[in-house]
Order: sequence, then C-alpha cells, then structure tokens
Amino acid sequence: METIKIKEVCPTSTLELIKRNYLLLDVREENEFNQFSFDVPRVLNIPMSQLTERMNEIPKDEKVILACLTGERSLRAVQFLNEYGFTNLLNMKKGLSKWAQKEYPIKGESIVQEKLCCGEHSNCK
Repeated sequence: METIKIKEVCPTSTLELIKRNYLLLDVREENEFNQFSFDVPRVLNIPMSQLTERMNEIPKDEKVILACLTGERSLRAVQFLNEYGFTNLLNMKKGLSKWAQKEYPIKGESIVQEKLCCGEHSNCK
C-alpha cells in the first residue's frame, strides 16, 4: 500500500484559496458547527461521524480544504477520503482555533477567542 503525502495549508493560505473558489469542508460535528463556524462563501459541514454515508456530497472534481477545530480530525478525514479516490484535498493545519485566533471571519460565538473582562464587573482589574 502506497503512502500518500497529505498536503497541508495554514489558515492564511486557506483564506487565499477560498477566494479562488476552493470549497471548505468542515468535519466537526453538527453541534460544534452550529455553535461557531467559518464565515466563508463555500463551506460544507459533513461531520467525521457521517463521512462514510455522505462522501458522495463532496465534489471529486473540485479542490477541497478540510478543516476541524485543531486540524487533527480533518487530517484523518483526508487520509480516509484518499482511500476512496479523492485526490484534490488539502488539510488546514491548526484548524478553526487558529483561524479564529487570527480574527478571520467566523459565524457564531467563538469559544477560542479570549473573553475580555469589563463592564459591570467592578472586581475586574
């Protein structure tokens, strides 16, 4: 069995590739995706747990970047999909957590970004 070298991109490169019409595939579970997600034009959510049943939704003729919260699940998903003949896949290193840290567009409430303490809490310093 041959080993396939998985191509990885950072969030900054991902942002550029999305502008070139790459599809972003988020493999996080639906509840994670609904809490907060990438705010980009073409994002598809197929949870890792549903990948086998739903892989037909992933276009084989398009370039697709896989992402999750940290880049670990998406890396496993790329390896899995490669076995089924998907060749135009990239893995986004460090995932949505790094994306949000860089303040790239997100929808929803990020659990990653630090909450600033201020306002009515008089005990904040």
